Amino acid sequence: MPQRRFTLAAVTALAALTALCLPLAATAHGPTRQKVVETVSINAPAAAVWARIKDFAALKDWHPAVESSDATQGNSVGSQRTVKIKGGGQILEALEGWDASQMKYTYRAKDGGALPVTNYTSTIRVTGEGSTCQVEWRGAFYRGFPNNDPPPDQNDEAAVRAVTGVYQSGLAQLKKLAETK
Repeated sequence: MPQRRFTLAAVTALAALTALCLPLAATAHGPTRQKVVETVSINAPAAAVWARIKDFAALKDWHPAVESSDATQGNSVGSQRTVKIKGGGQILEALEGWDASQMKYTYRAKDGGALPVTNYTSTIRVTGEGSTCQVEWRGAFYRGFPNNDPPPDQNDEAAVRAVTGVYQSGLAQLKKLAETK
């Protein structure tokens, strides 16, 4: 096999070309997956809190921003939920997993609808023993604008802010409802 020799000029040219291309590669990527995890401690038994949120269609009963949340097949995997937001907008979600023994369910929305997100997946779970419990609501998603240079209302920060707001307001209301005697 013949041995290849590179001249100093060839190596320098290759290094210069690499240096020029690296900044372009860094800005050429699209959005990165964002994550939000919110939890709340509730002074109520886990089973009582799970009873309040376990139905896929029950979001309207405990989330303050939701006008209606009809589900086509209840808690069956594949059930489609249409979440209508008070003041306008809606989100279409599909139930991907529901586990009563672990007191959790997972759902997905391909298009964020009223939220500035895409490819949104979320899980809500209740854990605890005795008279207190914790509810964790976690989600992963991409910003609403899939290309580079998104407008401010569809960038990563807007997506994280919107999902965080949904989770925090929902969990605060759930806590209030569950602790009211």
